[in-house]
Amino acid sequence: MKVSIVTLFPELYHAFLKTSLIQKAVEKQLLSFNLTSVFDYVEPKERVDAPTFGHSAGMLLRPDVLEKAFEKQDEVFGKSFKIFLSPQGKRLTQTTSKQLWSRIQNHEHIMFVASRYEGIDARVEEIYADEIVSVGDFVVMGGDVPAMLLMECLFRHVPNVVGKHESVLLDSFSGAFVDHPEYTKPVMWKNKKVPEILRSGNHAAIASWRKEQAVKLTTQKHFDWLRSHWLTKHDKQLVRACIPNHYVVLMHDEIVLKGGRVGTTSVTSMDIHDIARSSTTYNLKNYFIVTPLIDQQKIVSTILDFWKDQQVGGEYNKHRHEALDIVVLKSNLQAVLDQIEQQEGKKPIIIGTSACFDQHEEKIISYHDQEKVWVHDRPVLLLLGTGHGMAQQLLEKCDYFLQPLHGFSDFNHLSVRSAAAIIFDKWLGFDVRS
Repeated sequence: MKVSIVTLFPELYHAFLKTSLIQKAVEKQLLSFNLTSVFDYVEPKERVDAPTFGHSAGMLLRPDVLEKAFEKQDEVFGKSFKIFLSPQGKRLTQTTSKQLWSRIQNHEHIMFVASRYEGIDARVEEIYADEIVSVGDFVVMGGDVPAMLLMECLFRHVPNVVGKHESVLLDSFSGAFVDHPEYTKPVMWKNKKVPEILRSGNHAAIASWRKEQAVKLTTQKHFDWLRSHWLTKHDKQLVRACIPNHYVVLMHDEIVLKGGRVGTTSVTSMDIHDIARSSTTYNLKNYFIVTPLIDQQKIVSTILDFWKDQQVGGEYNKHRHEALDIVVLKSNLQAVLDQIEQQEGKKPIIIGTSACFDQHEEKIISYHDQEKVWVHDRPVLLLLGTGHGMAQQLLEKCDYFLQPLHGFSDFNHLSVRSAAAIIFDKWLGFDVRS
């Protein structure tokens, strides 16, 4: 495979191409590289860049100069598959790298185009780019380091470049889980010892330990990657064991009412049923309903008594029985916290939710910040309000706040049961990307 690199600074690649597996691939004649400088396609003292139209800052590489570079390389080495490096491109992941490799592996000539300054005239990408790749959601000084990174990623797939093909197949991010921890000599180093099981010689036990460690690491540190894959029933069980137990409480006390007063709200049957079903779907351990009102407690108890009875509710609708079985009625939030601590042996992390937040900014987390919460190794309690939101005394009990739910409209009045389902899904659900 012939590889052309179009760049302003060919010298950046000299050491890269003479090092490690890339060098060995060249020696084995699996890959051959040609470096071409954009400066070679202009007259002396002629610029390769020009100001952008529209009074924007910075300079762009000229399309007519790049055209000459592309045509010359294609004339010498044959028509190429052209890969541009740009922040506007498709984000590089292990999955996208495999997909890109499947597209280029049968091409004899691959071209990498590394821009500088403010980038490349958009017409060049429209006409010439077969693929545009971004190595991440950040900006660097130019496309050369990203180009090297992409080459390291892609050329691992060239047969015989990596010594053992198994190493490529088992790379981190090749499936749902990252690699397990690896250890070598010495057995004891800085008061840390290689796990006994790895020196036991029991291959089945070692394989099981490695899988468990891979699942744990991925769940705790790469949850977004993990939930982008479909999992087997067994793998889902392993993941569940690594996620801290989650609970939810729906507050009908200490709630802001119309006019700004703080008081209580009424429990609705729909909220009981729908949030229970959502809680069970996303594996929450208990759904607590808090109301201090005796009459409201009697209503809730009547509903729960029916559905929790195996012979009555269970026979009538076994799935509804299963969902309602996790519902617990309490008089106040402290009673909820006490029960969770009794069950878990630890106080829960409290995460507040709201349609809007104009304070507590330092505590707001996104739906991708599971690691920040789970690192505490404590159960998690999601706090839901009713009425016009939770009173200040409730908000002050929260350790974190999830970002408010918003769509691309100015309407923002979700029912609490709808909001609960969305919150559970965004925090604990799958987001499979086929």
